[in-house]
Amino acid sequence: MEKLTIRKPDDWHLHLREGVVLKNILKFSSDFFGRAIIMPNTKNPITSIERGVAYKNSICSLLSKTNTFKPLMTIYLTESISNDEIKRGFLDNIFFAAKLYPANATTNSLYGVKNIKKIYKVFELMQEIGMPLLIHGEVSDPMVDIFDREEVFIDTELNPIIKNFPDLKIVLEHITTSYAVDFVESNNIAATITPHHLHINRNAMFFGGLNSDFYCLPVAKRESNRISLIKAATSGNECFFLGTDSAPHLREWKAFCGCAGIFNSSVALNSYLQVFEEENALEKFEKFASINGPKFHNLPLNNEYITLVREPYEVEEFVDIFDENKKIGAIKPFHAGQTLNWRVKS
Repeated sequence: MEKLTIRKPDDWHLHLREGVVLKNILKFSSDFFGRAIIMPNTKNPITSIERGVAYKNSICSLLSKTNTFKPLMTIYLTESISNDEIKRGFLDNIFFAAKLYPANATTNSLYGVKNIKKIYKVFELMQEIGMPLLIHGEVSDPMVDIFDREEVFIDTELNPIIKNFPDLKIVLEHITTSYAVDFVESNNIAATITPHHLHINRNAMFFGGLNSDFYCLPVAKRESNRISLIKAATSGNECFFLGTDSAPHLREWKAFCGCAGIFNSSVALNSYLQVFEEENALEKFEKFASINGPKFHNLPLNNEYITLVREPYEVEEFVDIFDENKKIGAIKPFHAGQTLNWRVKS
């Protein structure tokens, strides 16, 4: 196959950051995706309707009048969040979903939930009104090995949530283990899979020394887990769909402070297609990228289409970040310096 035309995909897990970084990277998502669920773990977390409206306005103000990209906003759950804020935000179409971060599990999760049972009343309301729950599925207990935190979360936290709220619409985000794959397939929930977890295993963090470019949370796991994720993504199974978890950091922070997150939105579709081609599953890509997500969330499919062609695509080493035409830094994209097999044509 030399050309692939599919319905415009959606990104069901995206970090856009704020300010000058947002201004520089938004185009990589708004040009290629119809919708994206925007993560709320900004420096000032999106914990209220007021903050949600302000953040959405800051995103939409950067879009051209002809751009149809739609940001789907989320509210950051805390132990003190009010049911009224959740209900009004959802019913007034301000928030599409609510995001659960276990406290200190990932970037800007300091204000997350320490005792998940304390927000069971929120889950009960969300189940009642049909509001999706998006979960960063890791425990943050320092006594639990970082490579086991997803599995322990599933057993100790997610399983009880599902049993107590069987009709709650749940997405387990950026899954990284075969254990998570099996769990999602066996329960009435969904999961997103990132491009980087399809390409790298945990060895990538240690090639050529300690390599922060491949450090993300959840961390990449063993090769056997990567293989399970590939099989899940390319299976056509409706419970798995695209979520890039693209998370940019300026080079000075990523290289020297080791911030968790991989920026992949500039090459996401190219990266996913590389895997689907290697698995002889190109015919399944539209389901994973453009159909399964909207179907799970009861949304219409995008009316626009996108065409990708099998041509060499050289990934740039860095994406420069400008403020008022002055370069202030750079972000290293996933696959930097590599040549991928596919490029977006139109």
